[in-house]
Amino acid sequence: MPRVGLGTVLREGRESLRESRRGVPSPSPVERVAMDEPAVLAENLCAAYGEGDLRVPVLENASFTIRPGCVTAIMGPSGSGKTTLLSLLGALDQPESGRLLVDGEDLTSMGRAGLGQFRRYRIGFVFQSFNLLPTLTVRENVEAGLDPLRLGRAKARAYTDDALARVGLGDKGQRFPHELSGGEQQRVAVARACAKQPPILLAGEPTGNLDDDVGAQVMDLLLGASAGKNSAQRTLVVVTHDPMIAERADDILVLRNHHVYAD
Repeated sequence: MPRVGLGTVLREGRESLRESRRGVPSPSPVERVAMDEPAVLAENLCAAYGEGDLRVPVLENASFTIRPGCVTAIMGPSGSGKTTLLSLLGALDQPESGRLLVDGEDLTSMGRAGLGQFRRYRIGFVFQSFNLLPTLTVRENVEAGLDPLRLGRAKARAYTDDALARVGLGDKGQRFPHELSGGEQQRVAVARACAKQPPILLAGEPTGNLDDDVGAQVMDLLLGASAGKNSAQRTLVVVTHDPMIAERADDILVLRNHHVYAD
């Protein structure tokens, strides 16, 4: 299956909003995984770039688990496959072979529509580059992340207000991204990811564009989002090069030589 990215996620939101206005019924939310099951179970995953003589292996028979309700850091040298692995966990891509269960669902058996619905309800993304829409206000950026859920205007507004308050931006909902600092923009990204209360948060180098002090504050928010009163069973997976962030995780997975090792 061809890989997809943020553009696909945002396009799904716009398409869902148009469908809701046409009266297309919303799919029902799926049940979350039980706490005694792993949040992620990977068996013999293989993934690569290119084909034939140009094929470059990224993962070769990688097997690992991620515990539910815990913070897991993914580390490894540049080019080791961390971003590829995060894309697999977030249903943005599929492996060549192997089995991947995330939040109780076998992603390797899903088609594009199933993967899209899985992302809408189960995954919150936080990217290094913020990925805020510049023509939308802070509030509208967070609400855009809720569009695929078709909650209704009042409920979406309530979810948005709560998420912005939790990241300390409750009074900046009418500002535009260019009026915020880098740290504030990443706070908006965290609010957008958490507003729909997903069971799994995936963060790719979330502090990579921030200085140490601001990065530590953003990491505090992510850790709080995985441990707050509205985050029962929430699992946080963070790709990072920063050993200080990894030290704050419950578990560490290291990518090396196309395999995933528990540190």
